[in-house]
Amino acid sequence: MTINYQYKNIQSPTKITLSDEQSAGHADHWRILTDDMSQDVPEWLQKMIEKAAMPKGLNSNVSAKDSCLLLSEDQPCHINQVLAMKDGKPECFINAYPCVDSPYGLTCKIERMIVNDNTHDAVLRLRTADGSIIYAFDQLYTANRHLYQQDMAYYVNFSAWAHEIKLSEQDEVIMVEDQEAIRYHRAFNDIVAANDGKMPDDLQEQIKAWQPETKEQMAPVEINLGHMCAYLFGDTLGQEDEAWCQGQVLGKQETLFNGKPIILFDVVVLREQDADPFVIRIGAPKTSTTAAIQVHDYVQANIWLQAAIYKENQKSQASAQQSKAS
Repeated sequence: MTINYQYKNIQSPTKITLSDEQSAGHADHWRILTDDMSQDVPEWLQKMIEKAAMPKGLNSNVSAKDSCLLLSEDQPCHINQVLAMKDGKPECFINAYPCVDSPYGLTCKIERMIVNDNTHDAVLRLRTADGSIIYAFDQLYTANRHLYQQDMAYYVNFSAWAHEIKLSEQDEVIMVEDQEAIRYHRAFNDIVAANDGKMPDDLQEQIKAWQPETKEQMAPVEINLGHMCAYLFGDTLGQEDEAWCQGQVLGKQETLFNGKPIILFDVVVLREQDADPFVIRIGAPKTSTTAAIQVHDYVQANIWLQAAIYKENQKSQASAQQSKAS
């Protein structure tokens, strides 16, 4: 009798470990939501325990017997809390941070994890299918930390809290006078408009063949920089999740976080040809400034970008892609 063994060498993504001194903590994130952290945060943590749930992430076997337990809430804006466990009982508090849920995401590979093992804070370096690099705080690191695999494609949901969000600067413009650049711009707009807003398969060939019909079509083009989509991650190790972005508001709704009114903005911050759009659900306290922002407006924001990877989403996304392919 012959027994064949199949060995699978499963490797985790590269991990960079930070000390407590190198980690920024969450004080600035709590300040987005309250001016009295010493009073409000302990009260919120105690309150959430009453209705807490255990998010599974990629882990189907979450148990209170694990060495660490992640608690969360079934709310659009909520708190995640990490507890150390011993013999199935909480031993001590490890960490807590506010989160925003998001239905929007992209398929990415985890290239690197920047982790503080003491606090379970982790920033993921993610590469999208089109090669874009995104850094985001991992909401579910406690649940997923032993399951991530190198070179595995995951569907990642993206959300954020806004340190600041406002209308983009509408007077930032540049004038394009290069004739070939103008011709390309006019051709692209004409061709897409003639195809009901869709890009034909032979778009580049049509652009090469396009010729202007009037002198006005070749006049200099004014581009409003306030109408651009852009995403810039932070440049400090372990704080790359503190990002700046500019984009267009696709949706707006209101919710509550512990009784505080919050506005959720769905903002597209990267919108490139032949790539899935990068849309983030951004939470911001309701003020006169944030309330004035409307759907279709372009905004600039300093954000704390978050990622969440759920097993259920991997199945639904795989099914959707399979259906699309067939």
